[in-house]
Amino acid sequence: MRVARVETIAVSVPYTHREVSAQVARDGVSDVLVKLTTEDGLVGWGEACCGADTASVDAAVQAMAPFVIGRDPWNRDAMRRDAFTYGLWQFRAGTGNFAWAGIDMALWDICGRAAGQPLWRLLGGRHAAAATYFYYLARGPSESLEAQVADGLSHGFEVFYLKVGLDEADDLRLVASVREALGTGPRLRLDANGSWTLPQAVRMLRALEEHDIDFVEQPVRDHPVGHLAEVRGRTAISVCANEGLWSEADAYARIRARQADVYCFSPYWVGSIAAFLRLASVAEYEGLQVCKHTHGELGLAAAAAHHVVLTIPNGVEGHQQTAYMLEHDILAEPLPIATGPRWGMIDRPGLGVEVDEDAVAEAAARYETVGQYLPWQDDQLAKEER
Repeated sequence: MRVARVETIAVSVPYTHREVSAQVARDGVSDVLVKLTTEDGLVGWGEACCGADTASVDAAVQAMAPFVIGRDPWNRDAMRRDAFTYGLWQFRAGTGNFAWAGIDMALWDICGRAAGQPLWRLLGGRHAAAATYFYYLARGPSESLEAQVADGLSHGFEVFYLKVGLDEADDLRLVASVREALGTGPRLRLDANGSWTLPQAVRMLRALEEHDIDFVEQPVRDHPVGHLAEVRGRTAISVCANEGLWSEADAYARIRARQADVYCFSPYWVGSIAAFLRLASVAEYEGLQVCKHTHGELGLAAAAAHHVVLTIPNGVEGHQQTAYMLEHDILAEPLPIATGPRWGMIDRPGLGVEVDEDAVAEAAARYETVGQYLPWQDDQLAKEER
């Protein structure tokens, strides 16, 4: 096989409600779909998640195309080496990883389809027959949170996730409301997105202990590395690293530093499915857990990561997802996690999902008319000037 064509399609898909955290205020997902076609007509799909700027990731995928066209899809790691070395993407590793991850998914999809096997088999086989995903709570009044908890419980979710780090008193009130609504059984996780200072994090974690928190994701900023490790040593609540796992090298160093109990990252942060799997293995060797991260994603990226999750022995219960809050997806069939927490085996070859061309066209038209769903809103900016 040889890759004959690389195509990109920028798309925007709205959420059912705005996502709000200490960092973002975002109304949907704007990603770049990557379509690779081989000389004999075999098609593979991938998804390049974007974050700050969709257009720059689209441009990066197109700039990487010469390192892919004419080459054997099975040699994806050699292609990545050439793109980052000779294409100089090592100097723009963040954007490069987001872009290459979309190409990498499409290459894996082609190989799986050619072999007639799902990705998890090509990755070494499964450790689990299924994985579970969390319920992403939207900040709001206590009544809204209680209604969301009721919805999540009615659909079988057992892990709930709430953003904190915007206001201490409000955070404590919201967490107390959610725990009361959940009762004593389900797990509750928090994410401060690195917004607390070290003393503030220690103080807040002590105040939150009474609410039986499963873990707190990134309570302090990612640098210097010692900050998170110090917090870990001064609290009874488990801590999770997220910010700072910006590349394969960053993630490796922080896992080896044992700065957290759980490491939350994804193929598009570290640049490839293989890198994600390698680093999950490093964490397993260190006795640490991995939580699959979402930066806001559609079904292709979710499916690619799910294959990896099935193969690792140290995954958490309740991986991250945004499928439940999308107004629609770009797939022919909805993902299991669009309606509940459990996702079982994927038996079809490649990524095991099919793209809905009409849904893609709709999402592409929305991107052309509405543009990217920006990660920020005007009222977040320059608060000190108002």
